[in-house]
Amino acid sequence: MSHLDQAFAALADPTRRGIVAHLARSEASVSDLVGLFSLTQPTISSHLKVLESAGLISRSRRAQSRPCKLETEQLKAVTGWLDEVQAIWEGNYKRLDALLVELKHAQKGARKK
Repeated sequence: MSHLDQAFAALADPTRRGIVAHLARSEASVSDLVGLFSLTQPTISSHLKVLESAGLISRSRRAQSRPCKLETEQLKAVTGWLDEVQAIWEGNYKRLDALLVELKHAQKGARKK
């Protein structure tokens, strides 16, 4: 599975998206996340493992704590891919808009005859 596939698979879960959103604001420990999401420690740890293996977060060790932080490089890859797809669709919509304008002018011209 590619890194992009892993990232999308990890972000498919709403709890993991919530964790990523929280970590975008500040680092957090497992116990912090347990309190925020009202889930058990093993459940949060499981979500963190998925996010970590997708490259979206990293965990360090500070004394007894293992704070988690967001890793932006993998998120940049995800947003880069989304930007490419958005650009393709915007181009499609612009061509469709131009075609609709052309058809509207052709229809007006046909009515005048």
